[in-house]
Amino acid sequence: MSSRNPLNELTLIVLALFGTLGILVCALVLYKWIFADGDNQLGQSTCKNLPTGLFNYGGSTTWAPIRRDVDPVIQKICSQFQLRYTDHPTRTPGSGTGIEMVIDNQLDFSQSSRSLKAEEQQLAQQKGFSLKEIPVAIDGIAIAIHPELDVRGITVEQLRQIYTGQITNWNQVGGPDINITPYSRRKEDGGTVEFFVENVLQKQDFGNNVKFVYSTTDGLQKVAQTIGGLYYASAPEVVGQCTINPLPLINKSNHLIAPYQEPFIPPARCPNQRNHLNATAFQNGDYPITRKLFVIVQHNNGIEQKAGEAYANWLLTPEAQQLIEKAGFVKIR
Repeated sequence: MSSRNPLNELTLIVLALFGTLGILVCALVLYKWIFADGDNQLGQSTCKNLPTGLFNYGGSTTWAPIRRDVDPVIQKICSQFQLRYTDHPTRTPGSGTGIEMVIDNQLDFSQSSRSLKAEEQQLAQQKGFSLKEIPVAIDGIAIAIHPELDVRGITVEQLRQIYTGQITNWNQVGGPDINITPYSRRKEDGGTVEFFVENVLQKQDFGNNVKFVYSTTDGLQKVAQTIGGLYYASAPEVVGQCTINPLPLINKSNHLIAPYQEPFIPPARCPNQRNHLNATAFQNGDYPITRKLFVIVQHNNGIEQKAGEAYANWLLTPEAQQLIEKAGFVKIR
């Protein structure tokens, strides 16, 4: 029977400790390579295309999650390229206001939730330059209703008739006998309303039944308090909410398409669980009300054009598209 050798046991313990330490060091190096150096590598390829300076930008309120979650990343990676969100001194923030500020040289570039209008191009040309829109993400318009309202879904045509005052009771669209109270921001308040009037209402005016609210927060609160209420907004602002239900829409193929991923998570399980965007339906066009988000650029061969194009091109990189998706929108690439 062999006797135990304390020296050999100590040697094994020391080797085990060094082996563990080596694994930890390797893991740390790998982590740094993936995350820290990955940022550096991204920065080396991105920053060389960005101009140096502080650039004023602004516009669409729909873009707020991108400004919050995505824009700080490029400023961290490329310290020479800094952004300053700038509101109009008197006008309500929105796509139209941002485009107007670009035309008036108050912004270097802007963010928009709708396409450019012909009259905006004409105003820019009078100033000696043109405007260019660069699509960088996909968004949808979602409809919010009260959680206790029993309505399976409606068509886009029925939605148009509600907001033009032709349909006034939920029983006209398969729901209970409850008067409909449609809420909206005013047309001049932003690109989402302009898009809705242009594409859903087909340029018709709002009906006298529509009640106007100041903001999306206000609109969603009103719906949560009004069993017959409904409100439309950018899908990321609606789908994850705990106090309302997003309403599915019936598309042209007569399919009921929800703006959220199935299965539906009821408000009672929120905020521990939340609904998420139906990104697939937004990308393939099954969901009937979608749009693109644009960077609006001055086409003047100046530093403003370079800044706007560089910003848009960065948003189209795979890394930034993932960040846009995390911010609640749908990747365009």
